[in-house]
Amino acid sequence: MIQGIFYARFFPQEGTKIVAQSPPGCIVPEPGVNKPCLFDFSVLQEYIIPRKAFCNRYITVNDPEGKYSVLGFPVSIPSPRYDRNEFIFNFGLVVECEAVADQIPYERVVRRLAVTFAEMEKQNFYLSQDPARYHLGGSTGSLDHHSYHQQMQQHILQQQQQIASSNGGIDGAASSSFTQRRPIESLLEIIKEDLNNYGECMIPVDDANTINMKLFPHHPTPPEVKGWHVPVAKMKFADIVDPTWDLTLQRVIAHIDGVSDVRRIAFNADVSLELTQLALRHLLYYDTILLLDMFFFGACYAPRPAMADFVANIGGMVDECANYVCIIGSHTGSSNNPTSPSRSHHDTLGSSGGGSKNLSPTTASRVGSAADLAALSAGLSSSNKNQHRISIYMLIKLMTTFCVGKTVMEWLKGHMDGGFEVLRFVDVRRLVQFGLIKGLLYRVHKHVISKQYLAALATGQTRPIAGGDPLQKYTDGLHTFDEIITEQNLTDSEIMEKLKGFPAPAGDLTVLYR
Repeated sequence: MIQGIFYARFFPQEGTKIVAQSPPGCIVPEPGVNKPCLFDFSVLQEYIIPRKAFCNRYITVNDPEGKYSVLGFPVSIPSPRYDRNEFIFNFGLVVECEAVADQIPYERVVRRLAVTFAEMEKQNFYLSQDPARYHLGGSTGSLDHHSYHQQMQQHILQQQQQIASSNGGIDGAASSSFTQRRPIESLLEIIKEDLNNYGECMIPVDDANTINMKLFPHHPTPPEVKGWHVPVAKMKFADIVDPTWDLTLQRVIAHIDGVSDVRRIAFNADVSLELTQLALRHLLYYDTILLLDMFFFGACYAPRPAMADFVANIGGMVDECANYVCIIGSHTGSSNNPTSPSRSHHDTLGSSGGGSKNLSPTTASRVGSAADLAALSAGLSSSNKNQHRISIYMLIKLMTTFCVGKTVMEWLKGHMDGGFEVLRFVDVRRLVQFGLIKGLLYRVHKHVISKQYLAALATGQTRPIAGGDPLQKYTDGLHTFDEIITEQNLTDSEIMEKLKGFPAPAGDLTVLYR
């Protein structure tokens, strides 16, 4: 948010002065304004109008207290019609010291102000004829209105004579535009208020010039989309997709279900893998999807430090999880109802179905969407929430028992051996997905390393062998099993079997979990 905006100019006799500012007194004190300045102008004035080497380029400077940043673009216009043959000015913004990414949208505003007013100065001497220099300099304090008006007119006549002598005469457009133009103080005030409130402004300056600016949010460069990633929607695309959207994007979006990986989406949408990755990266740029790993019952997951927030149920996270992962459409009263050890909780859920068929992507409204986390919580009535829930104790126990070295299948078998039929009450994939989205869990990936292949890479002696083992290029420790599964169309067990027959000395291959 813009805290202040100013117009500074270098005068041959007085030096750097603030000619106009908004709000009043934000940069230098003004009569009748008791509000303290945002920073000490005397400390930063050499950076507001810097040395010539720093002119005509975007600069930022922080105040000594580290509270505000001054964004500016000092402009130097060389011409013999000016004193010292040069006119130097700067339109700057004062914003809070935040992340650099938060200041990036304002860079275009500063550049646009500098370019616009530089062109106006070159066309009709808009800034050099500005009488506002008498306002903040304090020279009007002892002048009455008549004296001030006479002094302003004298200044205008001097400027016009100087322009006429240097240009061989002009048609009076400069003087007419001066009398009809909007004061710079009001321009700065409107720019600040419009950008802060609406993120854009369109302000007529005079009959021939208008300031048009808009703040565009800065989005970081999205990561590369790989074929083994699983895109998860963060909003309901059906509500926003327009027929005028890119055809490839429409076809890709129709197959984002939170279950299918990028390669499968490309196949189902009949779109090349490269175009699918490009479309998904476009959605990533606008923060409408997120990428997860493929879900396998043979995969390992481990808790993150944020698990403590889940155990403490901060922000109702456990309730949100229950609404997201509990299987809908079951009935209560089953003999296998999960309860807490004290059996004081009756918000349990039985199941009319059974077995692993409940893991099908079609068991709920639209599984896999991150928007479901909020949609399911808001969509269920209070009675349904009590009906379709396991106990908080059991849900926390399920989430906190993931660990390194234990696959999801082993985790599932352990709970079922303990007397809790997880598949009857919880969609395991959605439980894992909730943990990944909320930062409670992370995926433990498998990598295979060949010492012989690494040595060959280090010496530069490795060469692709025609008809050689296709898994060799994956044995440098940089490729996960998910990548091998996707690119070689193999299952995890098939990869392990092929590695057993890999042409390498005994003990050369090592499988790492990290």
